Amino acid sequence: MKKQEDADMSGSRRIRTDLALETTERFAEENTEIRGVEVHEEYDEEKDVRTTVVKIVTENGAKSMGRPQGTYITIEAPELSTPDEDYHREISEEISTHLRKLIDLEKEKSVLVIGLGNAAITADALGPQVVDNLLMTRHIIKEYGLRGIKHKKMHRISGIAPGVMAQTGMETAEIVQGIVSETKPDVVVAIDALAARSVRRLSRTIQITDTGIHPGSGVGNHRNGLTEENLQVKVIGIGVPTVVDAATIVHDSMAHLLDTLEETEQKEFLDEMITPNLYSMFVTPKDVDETIKYLSFTISEGLNIAFSQV
Repeated sequence: MKKQEDADMSGSRRIRTDLALETTERFAEENTEIRGVEVHEEYDEEKDVRTTVVKIVTENGAKSMGRPQGTYITIEAPELSTPDEDYHREISEEISTHLRKLIDLEKEKSVLVIGLGNAAITADALGPQVVDNLLMTRHIIKEYGLRGIKHKKMHRISGIAPGVMAQTGMETAEIVQGIVSETKPDVVVAIDALAARSVRRLSRTIQITDTGIHPGSGVGNHRNGLTEENLQVKVIGIGVPTVVDAATIVHDSMAHLLDTLEETEQKEFLDEMITPNLYSMFVTPKDVDETIKYLSFTISEGLNIAFSQV
């Protein structure tokens, strides 16, 4: 699970989010202009899907955002947590479309999909479950050629769920570096569970980025990132927020009740009320097991669609 902590900036209160979109919203709330960051938003009323593309184009923008330069695509779909197969199929198509914009798939590619996270912890099992649902083709093509699957052209897809350090005793990056060195893929796609700032985005938002991903940081573990710099191959990160920290929930609930107080008084009261241990406690929806199942199929289907044709 990945988590990034935005350095907030009001006393001890900290905003925890992996979503670039939520970082831009914080700056908007403070009426602060972010130079070197471009934001473009589209809303599909028929599908009820909002897509926001955040591009960090300068080093100054990267420093302000606390994220690497690159493209961050956020798909907000309110019905993602429901078992509506038609709706999920539409989101799979959206994922496929954006992947094809970030990856040049006009020619045959070798793609390695990494399912990050702990399969034994439901809120962190998104990555492993996506890999379970993927159509793997590398071994078939290697053994029988394209005739074995009755295609003239097809991308070579392989995947692995490397687990977490507590299970393997190894950094995820070490495992992936070894696999990349041996199989030499053209691109790596890493899937992980994320942390959000807003409860309403839990299990209803998908972020796709060309900047890679940092496994383990969601629970405060700072691991080597799966990035193009570290792996020497293009890395696409796909994630869905499945947790929010308890301090954020308490803060938002109390702040609403304290609207009548001056900003300084409100800040002092909240700093006293929110104990430090709340920042290390994470909350996930009670139906997360069913939701992860739906989301894993949606994302894997998006990958299958994107990689099924050349």
